[in-house]
Parts: sequence; structure tokens; C-alpha cells
Amino acid sequence: MSVNSNSRDHLLAADLSDASDQDLDLSLRPKKLSEYVGQPAVRQSLEIFLQAAQSRGENIEHVLLYGAPGLGKTTLAYVIANELGANLRVTAGPAIEKSGDLAAILTNLQDGDLLFIDEIHRLPHSVEEILYPAMEDRVLDIVLGKGPSARTLRLDLPHFSLIGATTKVSSLSAPLRDRFGIVYRLDFYNSNDLQKIISRNAKILQLEIEPQAQSLIADRARRTPRIANRLLKRVRDYCQVRGTGAITLALCRQAFDLLAVDDLGLDEVDRYLLTTIIEKFGGGPVGLNTLAAATGEELMTIEDVYEPYLLQLGFLERTPRGRKATVLAYNHLGIMPPAGLF
Repeated sequence: MSVNSNSRDHLLAADLSDASDQDLDLSLRPKKLSEYVGQPAVRQSLEIFLQAAQSRGENIEHVLLYGAPGLGKTTLAYVIANELGANLRVTAGPAIEKSGDLAAILTNLQDGDLLFIDEIHRLPHSVEEILYPAMEDRVLDIVLGKGPSARTLRLDLPHFSLIGATTKVSSLSAPLRDRFGIVYRLDFYNSNDLQKIISRNAKILQLEIEPQAQSLIADRARRTPRIANRLLKRVRDYCQVRGTGAITLALCRQAFDLLAVDDLGLDEVDRYLLTTIIEKFGGGPVGLNTLAAATGEELMTIEDVYEPYLLQLGFLERTPRGRKATVLAYNHLGIMPPAGLF
């Protein structure tokens, strides 16, 4: 089997690299906590913190959201802003290259604003240090000059709250992590919650969809709302071209056959990664760099996009020597596992 995954559209990737997918995500994004589906513990806790902050007329504490891509971290940031009636300034860690970039953002905030930094774990260390006094004391320390003559100018900042989002909370330094008063881990979704999201979004898109088709999309969405939205869009396109526009179970199955998405939500690249480990490396262990070279896939894409779900399914095992395919992976691919795996 040969798959050049770098030339393919990563249908089941939980990023938003495609502009049309970004527009779809924005149009379907819930505005209030009452519309936000899933993460019940987070919603209940956040509702209390928001009401308490509003009753005291104070800013909410700094919030850190972490979890796999596509689980609703950015959506939750917008929900918090809408619930507070606050202005949300949005940026991302990779976009802030120098301390001056962050200083410009912070000095342009107004009282009560929320600053959302996506991929906050990718902030440079020098920039991260600027955040410490900004978060703790609402001040900005600017160093003027160099060497022995350098001096520090301290500027007062407006009262703001920082919302950070990360897929790699372990990559955050302890000083930064400790300055967040509210920390939430977002979990993968269950099928029932995904069906609720699909049903709600189908109504927004004015789609006619059978309940069985909703269930099928939910089962193949890798337990991730963003992927559920993307699959809903692709199935909608198929049904408009090959049917009357209504999303039926039969047409939904045909669409997934065309997209090569199987019953567990694995696509060609998922299966290729597993078969490569099994057939080229005897089931593993194999190092991530070696696996990337063997498949022609980027290391970060394997680690961030494909591996988390394969680990969730129990198809992959991480060991000190590399990744191993489990007996569940062999069974799913219809390959006889070695005797030692039974």
C-alpha cells in the first residue's frame, strides 16, 4: 500500500487548515454555556465561577484550557467572553515572536478585556517571562537600554483576564502554569454528545438528516466535535450531488466508503501507519522519527493528529523504545497477530 499523506487533505485531522472549514466552524460555534454540548463538569464549574465574578464586579481569574485539538477550547473562550459581555482579543503563541509583540497587545487592552492565546505552549521563553508580572500584578516591565546602563520601566496594565489554550500542557513552564487560577482539561466526547452536536448543527445548516445517519457520523468522528462538523459537511455535499439533499443512512454509508473512513473513524493514513508498523517493523517498537521517514509523514503530524486517537482506541502502545501495534490493531486490520500478542 502506498499513501502519500502529505498530498492529501487530512479529512480527520482536528486542525482548521482549510478556510471553508474555518468558516463552517465559526458559523456553528455556540455562543452561550447553555448551547455548549459536552464537558459537563467543566460547564458546571465554569458557570459558578462566571456568576461569582459577575456578582462581585470582578474579572474572572486567568483560565487555562488543555486537551486534544478540536475539543472546543477556542469555542469555550468565545463562550466565556459572551457570558461576561467582554471583548475577546485573539492571538496564538507562534504569532508572538518577540517580547515587543506581546507588549503591544497588552498595552492595547481595555479594562475587562479577555486575551485568548491559542497554542500558548509555543510562546518563546523571553515572551513568556513578560506574562508573569502581567498576569500576577497587571504590570508590564520594559527593559530600556543594554548592559550596565539598562533600566526597567514599569507600566500599569488594565484589568484583563488571560485565557490560554494548549494541546501540550506538559510543555508549559511551571511558573506560567501556576499563574492560572482556573485550569480545565477537555476530554474526548461520547457518541451521545456528538449526536446532539450534529443534530443542532444540521438544524443551523437547514439539513434534513435521519437519526441513524447522525449516529453513523458521530461514531466515525473520532470523538471530536470539530471532526464531526467536518464530516457532516462532507456528507452533506455527497447527498446534495448523489441524492436530493437529505442525509439518509444509505447515502451516508456511501459517502464514508468514498472517503475511506471506516467504522471506527480511521482513514487511509491511520491504517497505513498501523500496517507500516506491523509489516515493516514486525509490530514494533519503532521510533517516531523512523516511522515518519518510512511513511513520508511529518513527525509532528503523526504525534499530534493521528497518534492520540490510535492510543485512545488501544491500537498503539508507547514504550521507551518506540511505538508498538497492539493485538487490537492487528484484529481491526484483519492481520493475524504473532503468538506472543495473544
